[in-house]
Amino acid sequence: MAQTPDYKRLRRLTKIYLVIQLFLVALLVFMAVNFQVKMSAEGVSQKFMYSVVTALVIQMALFYPIKKFAGKEAEREIESCTPGLDAEKFKSLRTKRMIADVVKMGVFVFFLTFAAKAPKVLFIQSLTFLTFILTFLSYFQCLSISLKRAIPPKK
Repeated sequence: MAQTPDYKRLRRLTKIYLVIQLFLVALLVFMAVNFQVKMSAEGVSQKFMYSVVTALVIQMALFYPIKKFAGKEAEREIESCTPGLDAEKFKSLRTKRMIADVVKMGVFVFFLTFAAKAPKVLFIQSLTFLTFILTFLSYFQCLSISLKRAIPPKK
């Protein structure tokens, strides 16, 4: 009898990713309202819409690389659920996971550094924050969708 992969860990991960996505959406809405109120108080409420549109354009440009990266991560996670992995394959998957973690941390540090070094102008701050949140939200959504497509339904 062939051993079947156990997807219990991945199903739990998709639930955790859902909670993270809900938190990011709530944070996005909260901060967008705050930025809009602050910009309206300064009399530059139109700049808020410019920052939203610019963040969406940047997000559209980043979507394909994010989707590709998340798809590869999902494939790696699915492959790691295969029973009877030999030591060489396990080491290869672990190395790929570490490289992906370094890339994710690099993106996070890039946004933190950019936000810290950027001019303290509300337009730049809102654009940076919205792009940051939308980037990570897109990543988690693409990863969750890729995992859900690859995991067979429970019987």
